[in-house]
Amino acid sequence: MSVVGHPPPPFFKRGPAPLARLAFFVILSLALLVFDLKYRTLEWVRQGVAVALYPLQRAAYTPVDLYEQVGAYFSRLGAVQQENAELKRKELESANWLLRQQHLELENQRLRELLDMRARQPVSGTLAEILYTARDPFSRRVIVDKGSQHGIAGGQAVVDESGVLGQVTRVFPLQSEVTLVTDKNQAVPVKILRSGLRTVLFGASGGQLELRFLAANADVQPGDLLVTSGLDGVYQPGLPVARVARVDRDAAYSFARILCEPVAGVEKHGQVLILGAREPLPPQVEETEARDKPLKGRRARKKE
Repeated sequence: MSVVGHPPPPFFKRGPAPLARLAFFVILSLALLVFDLKYRTLEWVRQGVAVALYPLQRAAYTPVDLYEQVGAYFSRLGAVQQENAELKRKELESANWLLRQQHLELENQRLRELLDMRARQPVSGTLAEILYTARDPFSRRVIVDKGSQHGIAGGQAVVDESGVLGQVTRVFPLQSEVTLVTDKNQAVPVKILRSGLRTVLFGASGGQLELRFLAANADVQPGDLLVTSGLDGVYQPGLPVARVARVDRDAAYSFARILCEPVAGVEKHGQVLILGAREPLPPQVEETEARDKPLKGRRARKKE
């Protein structure tokens, strides 16, 4: 019922038409997108919303996280049990070899004492981790996380549990550059373990190694193991380096083409061992050598 002079109020409150509201919100959305894309005006809004919603996101993800942790725990438990059983089996299998190895070491020590030979000097080592490879795509070099502050010096040998990886060629305070044996500019004095033939091993393309300047009739066979000869004073003698993969002999050439594969994980491992300088001999060994030198000199003069 209307009052005199006033129209009755509408039953439903009316506003702008739906099409007008749609156009307004579309224009507002496009304007916000353009301004945010150009001036980053809503970055603080997004950060605030992300901070406010983070507890809710973590709470919602908690069941999934617990499920993954429980699954990972049982998976690691099974892997550890399997690894433990495998290690026990290998320990039992190698027990005979270990006993024989200890016996051979003692026998070797006694023979060296009888023959008055110089004992091999012990070498210390520093464990390092490979950070990344060098930027030069034409070289085989890696960067490790140990430098001069850790006692690393240029020329030290780098090995893993299988054999020789390379040597330190550049040292920084906290990092060092290691040139791998497969680098084309790297050379390692080696000898063939089967025949005792001494030669030099060079890096080749494709992650391989090559024995150069060996006669076509040289005593080299596929499968021969190459170890360091120790003549360069960098590598300890007897460290495995490579294994002969292929021998190509051509009567038209004077030298054979011999390709080898490294025994160490040159492109695989993330941790390496940097061998330090040779430690001094024990005092009793030095005294024995100093005492024997005059005797050897007098014997040589008598022969003359």
